[in-house]
Amino acid sequence: MKDSEQTKNWYKSIAATYKSGYLSPVTSEARKNWYSQVADAYNKTRPSYPQQLITRAVELAKLPSDAILLEIGCGPGTATVTFAKLGFSMICLEPSQKACQLAQENCTPYPKIEIVNTTFEEWNLEIERFDAVLAATSFHWVSPEIGYAKAAGALKDKGYLIFLWNLTPQPDYEVYQLLHEVYQTHAPSLARYEDRESQEKSLINTGKPMIESGYFQDLLSEHISCKVTYSIDDYLALLSTLSPYIALEDKQRDRLFAGLREKLERHCGKTIEISYISAFHIAQKQ
Repeated sequence: MKDSEQTKNWYKSIAATYKSGYLSPVTSEARKNWYSQVADAYNKTRPSYPQQLITRAVELAKLPSDAILLEIGCGPGTATVTFAKLGFSMICLEPSQKACQLAQENCTPYPKIEIVNTTFEEWNLEIERFDAVLAATSFHWVSPEIGYAKAAGALKDKGYLIFLWNLTPQPDYEVYQLLHEVYQTHAPSLARYEDRESQEKSLINTGKPMIESGYFQDLLSEHISCKVTYSIDDYLALLSTLSPYIALEDKQRDRLFAGLREKLERHCGKTIEISYISAFHIAQKQ
């Protein structure tokens, strides 16, 4: 499938966000493999979506027990398993073959879950089949000229689009201050800290395009704060799954992680506590 100029420009803007000065477009093929090298670390360390948040989204979307869901970009099944435990049937699309394998392993206990190795853009639209379309920290990878229209086409009348988001995990600010010098030395573009207030403000913007697309209405949003404790190894593995770190050159990333490890082990011991905001946006098909 050839990328249009609009889509190429959009991929290009994503790449520029992730890697300062990187201007070559992110093609459809590149997207399929973006997380492949860190798929195991992604599966092990990415924080989950809290059950209470998902239960609340299901309640607001009025999903019946026999609902059929379409998930866009399921990864290794981070959100999929939580929905599967509620008994829903799901078709889950994932472009990375490695992530598909992990998702199939994680969803083995749930026979009503089907994992399909494809992008949402390339998937053959099944018109008005689904009660909800779900995207867990993934819809920003979907081509803007296709995403909302195709999601609406897949939904039954008055079905719901559900976005889940886990925002960038953050250590305590005091810990970040210890790490700031390491970032300034090895990766200045990553030397920034997102406090809770700024993350909550960014959440507002991530929901607006659902309504602005013209395909959805009645936007509802909620979020909660979560904490997770990691070993130093697992924390660095978690960072390795975040796009700004993936975009670094290998040697630069190695130097950065060596510096971070030295600081963390000296000042934090064996573990580090991080916090993150988990949120949803839901909107009903017009």
